Amino acid sequence: MIKKKLALCIILALLLSGCGVANKNEDNTKVDPSSNEKITSDSTNENPIEEPKSDKSDSISKAGSTPKPDSTTKEKSTSTPKSSTPKVSSDISSLSTKPIEWSWLYSSRDSAELLSKYKAYGFGDTSKKIIYLTFDEGYENGYTASILDTLKANNVHATFFVTKPYVTGSFNGVSDTELLKRMSNEGHIIGNHSVHHKSMPTFTDEAAFNAEITQVEDAVNNVSGCKMSKYFRPPEGTFSELSLYYTQKLGYKSIFFTLAYKDYDVDNQPDPGSSKTQLLKNTRDGMICLLHAVSKTNATILDSLIKDWKNQGYEFKTLDELPS
Repeated sequence: MIKKKLALCIILALLLSGCGVANKNEDNTKVDPSSNEKITSDSTNENPIEEPKSDKSDSISKAGSTPKPDSTTKEKSTSTPKSSTPKVSSDISSLSTKPIEWSWLYSSRDSAELLSKYKAYGFGDTSKKIIYLTFDEGYENGYTASILDTLKANNVHATFFVTKPYVTGSFNGVSDTELLKRMSNEGHIIGNHSVHHKSMPTFTDEAAFNAEITQVEDAVNNVSGCKMSKYFRPPEGTFSELSLYYTQKLGYKSIFFTLAYKDYDVDNQPDPGSSKTQLLKNTRDGMICLLHAVSKTNATILDSLIKDWKNQGYEFKTLDELPS
């Protein structure tokens, strides 16, 4: 009898220990005994990681930025940071050659995204009271020295977009290169405004397009103490997707404008008082302001205009300080 009871106890102990029964959980998932982690019955050895997504909430200010790695990535990335060098396409047949006027951009989201894609700017940091002051220099008309005097007196640095004829020309027997040297010495940026000041979408051939920019760059760099900065202002404010692509491929940023007015007709200069009123009325935060240096009106009102802007709380920054 004792032997029978002992045998029954042994059998009962074996059954309670689960001996000879498949090792399963109640939720029907297999258990990896080496890790004690559950693995679902339909899982594989692959653990795909979602591709990083770029922040498109501010397409302009974030143009050219590199997306941050996704937080789910466990391994530290060993890849080198993305270069600012533009992507070079082997097929440009899909890039439109249709001319676009800058004024249309304010109502065109597609065009704004186009500028973002090719590192182009129509305005800077719109969250702050900042002005980026720029001057176009197609030729010298005797007012640049006065403009430089005013900028120096007010401790403001600007960008001067020059054409090749400006670089190689002279005014009243004085070479314009002396003004270029002064711009550089006084901390201003020298930008590119093309050789012939023609609408850039008309140059569909890449070699011809490049010459419009590189010849100005070479001319400036040949002036002692001067160096061309990689900013290009398209003449007439017109562009195409192809022209933006060509410009970026050369390492340049296309610079348009937030504010400009009809100041370029030297034979019909606007009234100084009404011009100043118009400029102040249309001033916007983060604006890139375009003024023509050939304008007598601009030379006349610049000092009081800068002082009024400062009194309104605006500060001046250069294109080197544009949002990246």
